[in-house]
Amino acid sequence: MPDATDPYAVTADELRQFIERYEQLESEKKDVTEQQKELMAEAKGRGYDTKVMRKVIALRKRKPDEIAEEEAVLELYKTALGMS
Repeated sequence: MPDATDPYAVTADELRQFIERYEQLESEKKDVTEQQKELMAEAKGRGYDTKVMRKVIALRKRKPDEIAEEEAVLELYKTALGMS
């Protein structure tokens, strides 16, 4: 039996619980990923450009100032290369 005063003592039950919780989260993550794929397939089937949708989703996670700065630099580079 592990010594209760030993901070490194491990019980098999506690270790098993951590591992099983992690495995459950992995399973849930896999399910969510599958649902996201199905959602994008449905959107694509309705005529939406899923590549652009993913870009919009990524943009929504960022701060407006970061987006504006990146867009300004992109325009500067495009102008320098004669792409604007």
